[in-house]
Amino acid sequence: MVVDQEYDADQLMILEGLEAVKKRPGMYIGNTGSSGLHQLVYEIVDNAVDEALEGHCSNIEVTVHRDCSVSVCDDGRGIPVGTNTKAGLSALEVVFTVLHAGGKFNQEGYKISGGLHGVGASVVNALSKKLEVHVWQDGGEYVQFYEYGTPLEPVKRIADSDRTGTFVRFWPDEHTFSNIEWDTKLLERRLHETAYLTSGVTIHFISEIDGVDEIFQEKKGVESFARSLNKGEELLYEKAFYVNTEQDGIAMEVSFIHNQAFSEEIISFVNNIETAEGGTHLAGFKSAYTKAVIYCLGEEKKNKISSEDLWEGFAAVVSIKLPEPQFEGQTKQKLGNRKVRNTVEKCLLEKITVFFELNPDIFNKIVDKAQAAKKTREAVRAARNLVRKKEEVSFLTSVSGKLADCASRESEMNELFLVEGDSAGGSAKEARNRKHQAILPLRGKILNVEKTGMKRVLENLEIQSMIHAIGTGIFENFEYEKLRYHKIIIMTDADVDGAHISTLLLTFFFRYMPKLVENGNIYLAQPPLYMVSYGKEKLYFYDDTKLQEYLSTRDKDKNIRIQRYKGLGEMDKEQLWETTMDPEQRVLHRVNYDPEEYEKMNCIFLKLMGEEVEPRKQFIMERAKYAQNIDV
Repeated sequence: MVVDQEYDADQLMILEGLEAVKKRPGMYIGNTGSSGLHQLVYEIVDNAVDEALEGHCSNIEVTVHRDCSVSVCDDGRGIPVGTNTKAGLSALEVVFTVLHAGGKFNQEGYKISGGLHGVGASVVNALSKKLEVHVWQDGGEYVQFYEYGTPLEPVKRIADSDRTGTFVRFWPDEHTFSNIEWDTKLLERRLHETAYLTSGVTIHFISEIDGVDEIFQEKKGVESFARSLNKGEELLYEKAFYVNTEQDGIAMEVSFIHNQAFSEEIISFVNNIETAEGGTHLAGFKSAYTKAVIYCLGEEKKNKISSEDLWEGFAAVVSIKLPEPQFEGQTKQKLGNRKVRNTVEKCLLEKITVFFELNPDIFNKIVDKAQAAKKTREAVRAARNLVRKKEEVSFLTSVSGKLADCASRESEMNELFLVEGDSAGGSAKEARNRKHQAILPLRGKILNVEKTGMKRVLENLEIQSMIHAIGTGIFENFEYEKLRYHKIIIMTDADVDGAHISTLLLTFFFRYMPKLVENGNIYLAQPPLYMVSYGKEKLYFYDDTKLQEYLSTRDKDKNIRIQRYKGLGEMDKEQLWETTMDPEQRVLHRVNYDPEEYEKMNCIFLKLMGEEVEPRKQFIMERAKYAQNIDV
C-alpha cells in the first residue's frame, strides 16, 4: 500500500474551548438526532436536580416555548457569579464556556451529582445558537447572554432581588441537529421519573406548543415508581418491597413488586441518571434477589425453579447515589464501579431475605409464579419447535388437517381467513382466490387465553394450528419478518356466538401476538345480515336500518324476497365470495391500537375476559341500556 500524504506532528489538530463539542457533538450527547437533542434538556434539568439532592432546591420549572427554545428554572442556591481566580472569569462564565469545570469534581460543592461532570452546561451552550442565563444570588439578579457558545458580554448585575436560583434558556443550533422537534411525551416521562427519584421536589412542566401543563410531585418516591411500571396489570400481591438505606457511602433506594403478567421491567439509576444498560449496581441487585429466593426456599426445594424463571411480571426500580460514579461512555449508559456490586448485593440480600421471612404469603406467591414460569418456558420451547417445523406440511395434517393454504409466497399480498366452523370453512375454500387466500376453519370456540395457563393454551390444537400457519412464533420468540399472511381476517357468523368467537380470537392475538394487532394485520370480516331479491337484482344489507330504508322505497312490493342469513354456512360459494371475500366488494374492519393506549386496552381485556366476575358484571349493567340487536 502506497501512502502519498505525510502524517507528522504538525498535522495534529488542537481544538480549544468548546470547539471539540461542536466538531464531535456525538461524543458528548450520543448523537445529533432526537435523543441527542433531548439530552440538552436533561443536562440542564440534572443541574437543578443536583441542587435538590443537596437539599437546596424544591421547585423546578421546565418550559418548551413556541419558538422551540427550552427554559429550566430552579430555586436552588444559584450558580456562583464571583470571579474564579484560576480562570480570571466569573464562575458563571466558566461553567458555560469551559469543559470539565464546575463544582462536581470535589465533594465541597456537591457530595452527589448527576449531569456530565462539569461538561453538561458548557455542552448545551456549545450546541445552541443562543443561550441566556439568569442567576439570583447574594441579593441580586445577574445575567449573561451567549451566541454559539461565545459570551456577548461579561456577567452583569441587572437588579436587586431576595430570591435565589438559576434560569437557563437555550435555542438549539439547527446546523447541528437534524430536526429540532420536541417529544412532549418523552419529556413528560423523564421529568416524572425525576420526580419519583427526588421526593420532596415539585417539577412543573409546560409546553406552549402542545398546551401541556403538568405538575409532578411523588411523596412515596421509588415505591410509587415501581408500582407505576405495572401499567394496569393485576398485582400478584399488594405490599411492595421497599428499602431506603446507606452502606459504605452508597445510598440505595429500591422497590419491587410482581404482577400477574409475563413481562419484566427493571429500571436502574445512578445519581438520578438512568443507566439504560445497567451496570454493577443492577447486577448486585439481581444477584441479591436471586440468592434471597434460593436461601428462603432451602436446599431441598431450590431446584424447583431457576433464576431465569424469577423475572416474569417483575417490576423494580433500583436507584443508588454515590460520590464518584464511574460510567462506561460519556452519556452514562452503564455503571462500572466494581465495589458497588458487592456493596449493593450484601446490603440488599439481607433486606430482601428479611422481607420474605416476614411475608411468607408473598414469598409463596412469588415461588408459585416462578414455577408456573418454568412450565411456561418449557411450553414455549415446544411451541418454538412447532414453528421451526413449518416446512413440514405433514405436521399441519397431524394437528388439524384443515389449512387450505394459498399458492403465493408473497406474504404482503396473502390473506389468512380464520373461519368459524367446518361448514363455512368448506364454502370459503371453494369461494376463495386460491393464489392469495388461505382458509383455516376453527372448530367451535377457542380457549379464553385470559383465564387459561399457557401450557394448556399451547396444547390446544386450534391454537397450535393458528401459531403454525401464521409462522411468527409468540412472545419473546415472535419474529414479525416471518409473518406468512399480512392480512389475518377473522370471519364469523353475524350473531352472538360469532361475536364471542371473534372476541376470543382478539384476546389471543392481543396477549400472544400483540405486534400483529399494533401493526394492523388483524381484520374482522363483516358478512351481510340480509339478501334482498327483486327480479334479477340482488342486494345485500349489513344492518336493519339500511334494509328498512330500502324497503320504504318499494312500498311493500310483493315481488321482493328477503333472506336472513343466520350464518356463513347458509351462503353458497358465490354469495360468500361477493359479499365477504372479494377485495373489491367486501367490508373489513381493521383492528389496531395506539401503543400509548396499551394500559387502557389491557384493562379492558382484564375486565371483560379475566377471572374476576364483578368488574364484568358492573360493565354490562352500566352499558346494558345501549345494547342493540340483542340475539335471544
